[in-house]
Amino acid sequence: MQKDPDNWHSTIKLVMADITTLEVDAVVNAANNSLLGGGGVDGAIHSAAGPELLEECRGLCGCPTGEARITRGYGLPARFVIHTVGPIWSGGDNGEDDLLRNCYRNCFALAELHDIKTIAFPAISAGVYGFPMERACRIALREMMSYLEKKNVDVIAVCFSKRALWCYQVALQDF
Repeated sequence: MQKDPDNWHSTIKLVMADITTLEVDAVVNAANNSLLGGGGVDGAIHSAAGPELLEECRGLCGCPTGEARITRGYGLPARFVIHTVGPIWSGGDNGEDDLLRNCYRNCFALAELHDIKTIAFPAISAGVYGFPMERACRIALREMMSYLEKKNVDVIAVCFSKRALWCYQVALQDF
């Protein structure tokens, strides 16, 4: 189904929320390569989902940067968790933009494969991985809009701070 290009933003919501509380088909976890939990959104998702998530992640044997894996949601309201490993910012000349784009593309590929109609994303790599927030938000929105041109899904950009929300709002003005 082709989306009306003047109405694409009706399927992207920007919210300040705790991603672990959202009732969606899938939440995206900004994971580390081990997929065994960590800080930030990764730790929050693992904590809220419970020990079964960690057990399933152990069987996945990790995930390379830019790729994605899917698990059940367990104790989360979401049916699935899509784990993706964003790039660590190292100046911008080491393929970080492409790796970040691949995170979104691979998450959407899994969403399509599992018939996911509502998906919530954190600002991948824009936390402890140091990716500049403004740049990360522009890449995220570009990939979200590209996917929405082809598919009828609801995408939620979950902001962990007022600054993240502001960066998404500013980035939306560029499109």
